[in-house]
Amino acid sequence: MRLSAIYQPIQEDLAKVEEQFTLLIKSQDDTLPELRQMLRHVLGGGKRIRPALTLLAGKFYDYNSVSLLLVATASELLHIGTLVHDDVIDKASVRHGRATVNRLWGEDKAILLGDYLFAKAAGFGAATGNLRVINLFPQTLQTICRGELKQGFTAFKLEQSFDDYIERITSKTALLFAMATESGAILSQAPEEAVQTLKDYGCNMGIAFQIVDDILDFIGTEKELGKPIGSDLAQGTITLPTLMLLERYPEDNPVKKVFNNEDKQKNVELAIEQARNSSIIDECYQVAVDYSTKACQNLAQLPDCPGHQALLDLARYVVRRKR
Repeated sequence: MRLSAIYQPIQEDLAKVEEQFTLLIKSQDDTLPELRQMLRHVLGGGKRIRPALTLLAGKFYDYNSVSLLLVATASELLHIGTLVHDDVIDKASVRHGRATVNRLWGEDKAILLGDYLFAKAAGFGAATGNLRVINLFPQTLQTICRGELKQGFTAFKLEQSFDDYIERITSKTALLFAMATESGAILSQAPEEAVQTLKDYGCNMGIAFQIVDDILDFIGTEKELGKPIGSDLAQGTITLPTLMLLERYPEDNPVKKVFNNEDKQKNVELAIEQARNSSIIDECYQVAVDYSTKACQNLAQLPDCPGHQALLDLARYVVRRKR
């Protein structure tokens, strides 16, 4: 199923999120045209899953479109800001087939743009006037930063477990999904049990999303991913396919050679080939499906509404996507 079909219940308000981005770009004064160019570069395109989650979570109870639109916009700005910073950290030159901000304007300016996006996200969140939602933004950003720090300090270290991996991707990826659904539930005045259900949905779906991202780093193509395959492995990041490779082939393992900086590119390619020619990819997909299923298991307890089926479909989409 296409995202456009899944987003049908929130199509109009999701279009208003795009309008907010257009207004943000146009609002930049002429004294700094470069900022307008940078914003235009990073705010165009994307799946918009996080704002969609906020709007869909708000559909179950009192749908306050004004407040929900603010947080939907804020969640995407926060996400894009983290991507800009990620590209600096990873020294990436391409994302989704386009040159990164750090490649076009330099690392120092990319960092400042990411900070600018965080500040704008905080501004949109504050405009809701809901203190609980406002507090979610710094809490989430703090956790994301901890996840990034942990990834940085554990790069090229083999002594990592499945639990370490899940904890890291929860911090780096899943909690931003959870923030999107939790804030949507809060702003729609959902009861606490429903807030928790929607938060859990976002977290588990976010874990499934990241696992699939990590699988695609092994089985995708550069054209599909918009970046070189094997990027995470080359940067010393342990992902689920990597963990399974290390467990399956503990002796002469190309991952160990990558981490020891032995003919890195050749051994990245060997690791990818080894994973593709085994059951590892299928097993990783099953873990993603398990988290996707877990995300949906309590949704039946919520009121029936157009957002219900959309969340079920979105969870399925996440584990079937190709990029």
